Amino acid sequence: MYRRKTFLTLLAGLAGLCVLVFTAFAAKADTASAADYVRQSLYVPVRDGTRLAVNIYRPAVDGQAMTAKHPVVFVFTPYRARFRNDKGEVVETALNDQLALQSLVRAGYVVAVADIRGKGASFGHRRGFQDRTEAYDGYDLVEWLARQTYTTGAVGMIGCSYYGGTTFHTASTAPPSLKAVFIGASDLDKYNFVRAGGITAQFNTRPDEPLSVDLASLPVDADPDGNLLRQAVAQHAQNTPMGPLWYGMPNRDSMSAYTGNAYWEEVGVYNYLDAIRKAGIATYFWSNWQDEPTAQTLLGAKNLGGKFLGGPGSHCVPPPGFDFTGEITRYFDHYLKGIDNGIEREPRATYWVEGLDGRGGYVRSDQLPGVRSQTLSWFLTGDRSGTAQSANDGGMAAKAAAAGKDTFTVDYDLPPPEYFAFWPQPMDKHGLSYTSPAMESPLTLIGSPVAHLAVTASHPEADIFVYLDQVAADGSAEVVAFGRLKISHRKLSPPPYDNFGLPWHSGRSADILPLAEGEVVQMSIALTPVSRVVPAGARLRLTVTGADPRQRNLKDIKLEPAPRITVLLGGAEASRLDLPHAQ
Repeated sequence: MYRRKTFLTLLAGLAGLCVLVFTAFAAKADTASAADYVRQSLYVPVRDGTRLAVNIYRPAVDGQAMTAKHPVVFVFTPYRARFRNDKGEVVETALNDQLALQSLVRAGYVVAVADIRGKGASFGHRRGFQDRTEAYDGYDLVEWLARQTYTTGAVGMIGCSYYGGTTFHTASTAPPSLKAVFIGASDLDKYNFVRAGGITAQFNTRPDEPLSVDLASLPVDADPDGNLLRQAVAQHAQNTPMGPLWYGMPNRDSMSAYTGNAYWEEVGVYNYLDAIRKAGIATYFWSNWQDEPTAQTLLGAKNLGGKFLGGPGSHCVPPPGFDFTGEITRYFDHYLKGIDNGIEREPRATYWVEGLDGRGGYVRSDQLPGVRSQTLSWFLTGDRSGTAQSANDGGMAAKAAAAGKDTFTVDYDLPPPEYFAFWPQPMDKHGLSYTSPAMESPLTLIGSPVAHLAVTASHPEADIFVYLDQVAADGSAEVVAFGRLKISHRKLSPPPYDNFGLPWHSGRSADILPLAEGEVVQMSIALTPVSRVVPAGARLRLTVTGADPRQRNLKDIKLEPAPRITVLLGGAEASRLDLPHAQ
């Protein structure tokens, strides 16, 4: 660990930062040996009698379970705790080290992995997704694990993506035995994640899996012929379908036809923050910059005071160049075993800065990323001299130019995305773009950019998507941040939680604003957070479109005729981009 003068020079004035060089990411643990653990699988009934499949891995020596009691790390998953893949190989979540689970068994933890109701080998059906039923199932399993004779009674939870959410929701029920959680890529506000700006996109809208997927689960020990497994999976046919549930609730206060209530409120963890605080549960939040949930993960850390880790890369990928396994182990060692290893005295945030020193590196700070950044405003202009990359490309400048406007017709003829396109591709060929001059010196951006657009549209329900690209000197480009907002959802409201002072749109039916013909409206759109140094010679480009290929239901919701959207430039209604400049 040492300080790099070049970085301190680059980020002069950004208080609270110190730089780390981490050892290379710990190599994936050796294939688990049966001598390292003793596994047990069984059904555990929760409060309504539903039997959930629980798999328990106890530390062992030479195949014999240790007699000492150990704390528990619990994983609550919809992705099947144990199953056979299409090659006939047995896959066990607890024996994969992506979340350090295998290493935790070896470090003296009981690791428990349970299938949520309606998935894997568990009985029951899903009323919804990460609802209060599921949350209290987690509560019951935490307390059941704490009562077992081979545990110390201290329980932690870990997960990423959906089962980062089950971890977060279980914490919101405040089980007395739950002492610490490690939450990856999960949301604080599900409406503002799944339907950001009133628009659904990639996450949580994929088709539901066929029952054959759950039938590939391994039966529990007392079910050698799989009869109970088949009975359990038969109940999964009653699961609420995921995509239709989300599509059917356009507003935050919409009543769900599936659940009979304002379901977004039920699954918004922000409604239960006080319970987590009062319980004193330690929190650690993790996500990667090339991953849409990162904004929500930062909100979790902001509102609960927890630690934050931001890595490079995509969804739930262990951060390279960082001892992820060691960090998880030290965290649980402190909060579940009571070991004074200093982790609670270390800086609160650790995060990757892309392009740092020309390559990229981690920094540590007592402040969450972006808190110390200052706003740098660039105004969109119609000037196409010197910066234009195409006929639809305007410019960006430090001062507003003369009044003008640009108009485009929404392009719905978009290339199909990958099945899981966690990150968008540049969209400059499908709307309007505004490109800055080449950077004369490196520009450090840490935090969330905000696009302030003055627009009018030919349809009152038109959608607006914005993308911030970094364009290299050779013309190659990558999306570094993006956001979206339906025109009718443009009203700004005070948020019910701390959101770093960014624009917040409630999405409630009373806040939906009609758009009169020819009316010019102001739209403020927060983009996903960035953490990078834009090198000298590169440009930044803001693209505005009316559709995104990651909208799974695009063919069903596209408007006819395609809307014409106008962006106003300069004058009293100057559209601009606010950048989070770390000076």
